[in-house]
Amino acid sequence: MAFADNLKQLPGVSHLAAIQFINDAGEVVGQVENKPGQTGSLVVYNHLAQLYGAITPEAAKKGLELYAEHSEDAHTNPGHHPNIDRLLGLIERGESLRVKLVFAV
Repeated sequence: MAFADNLKQLPGVSHLAAIQFINDAGEVVGQVENKPGQTGSLVVYNHLAQLYGAITPEAAKKGLELYAEHSEDAHTNPGHHPNIDRLLGLIERGESLRVKLVFAV
């Protein structure tokens, strides 16, 4: 299934301003915001957080499935899809990131 089709099946994120990613040291090491160009990634990461409780290597593999055709492009063009690159890195390193939901006001 294509990325756009996958997004239609996932919960909405109108209640979120962003998702922050927190490493083992408790530091915020990145985020995805609810803004044009990132909303699809926010939908994916929110779904993964709901299913897995964190962005684990297992969650990252599921995320790559959801990104569909964009995952293939990320493999061949590192840096073009930083939110997919994050998932690939977590899988490669066997790391997990905790998530903090930032709610819209």
